[in-house]
Amino acid sequence: MTRPPRAEELDLAPHPEGGWYRQTWASPVDVTLPDGRVRPTATVIYFLLPAGESSAWHRVSSDELWLAHEGAVVIELGGHGAAPGRGEALVVGHDLDAGELPQLLVPAGAWQRTRPAERDALVSCLVSPGFDFDDFELA
Repeated sequence: MTRPPRAEELDLAPHPEGGWYRQTWASPVDVTLPDGRVRPTATVIYFLLPAGESSAWHRVSSDELWLAHEGAVVIELGGHGAAPGRGEALVVGHDLDAGELPQLLVPAGAWQRTRPAERDALVSCLVSPGFDFDDFELA
């Protein structure tokens, strides 16, 4: 798999759900979850979705805040059921006049996937409590 130029520039790696990513920050402050697991209070990644690519349905057991940097990404929400269902599709980007959102909160446990946009999209995802692949589920 060839890294897109922006992924090369930002030293991004392939993400299991699709797209490219790199963790850029993890809080030095930890939180103990109700089940006893320990996580940073928050983490942040760059996430690059090249034009025409999409991600698989997945969910994270923490809140996830998407923040737009370049381009736009379509986030499809699939509810909180045992499997993804039909839901709302929202665009994270900079064109406010077109209804794009500069940031979007995906609540903990909600199914989500990204759909292709017309051009490459670079976003950041802030996860709180902090992301751990043990808290990540692919459909």
